[in-house]
Amino acid sequence: MKPINTFKLISSAFIVVVSINAWPQTSESTATPTQSSMTPTGGGSAKAIRQANRALSKEVLRALVKGGIKTNGISVIAKGGAVALAGSVPDSTQVSKAGEVAKGVPGVTSLDNSLTIREVGQ
Repeated sequence: MKPINTFKLISSAFIVVVSINAWPQTSESTATPTQSSMTPTGGGSAKAIRQANRALSKEVLRALVKGGIKTNGISVIAKGGAVALAGSVPDSTQVSKAGEVAKGVPGVTSLDNSLTIREVGQ
């Protein structure tokens, strides 16, 4: 019976030592160079990245309004310079125009234009 208790004690101590050594690791140490280069600020905290993404989304929305696009049915999602347009617009000319306007905003590196045409009466 004594060897089993000794084995349990050694196993428990090993688990504690391994977990303590794993604790100080951060996600930044596992980031690859391509992951860090895709962030809008080239690094930094998650809060700063979210703020940069929100600012880019707002800038794209402002540009769409200035370009004459009706944005009440459009959502803009930005992540590290990649922008996605989703929702609907009244006519087909605004789909392509929205894509062109969004691509022209500084900071936009790629665009996913998933806008659809809103049916009459909706």
